[in-house]
Amino acid sequence: MATVILALGLVLIVEGLAWVLAPSLVERMLEALRALPEPVRRQVGALGLVTGLILLWIAHQLGA
Repeated sequence: MATVILALGLVLIVEGLAWVLAPSLVERMLEALRALPEPVRRQVGALGLVTGLILLWIAHQLGA
């Protein structure tokens, strides 16, 4: 459970940094995503999910 809380905290830190350092860039990215068709947005989400799983697997293999 501690690992899940740690991971969630790290995600929130990275997300927060993006909004603090470049809020206009985040808004432009959201507008660009809004312009994409829904199937493409689903594919982007699936790609992010798979990438996250791969990174978790690599971290686990490295002993994290």
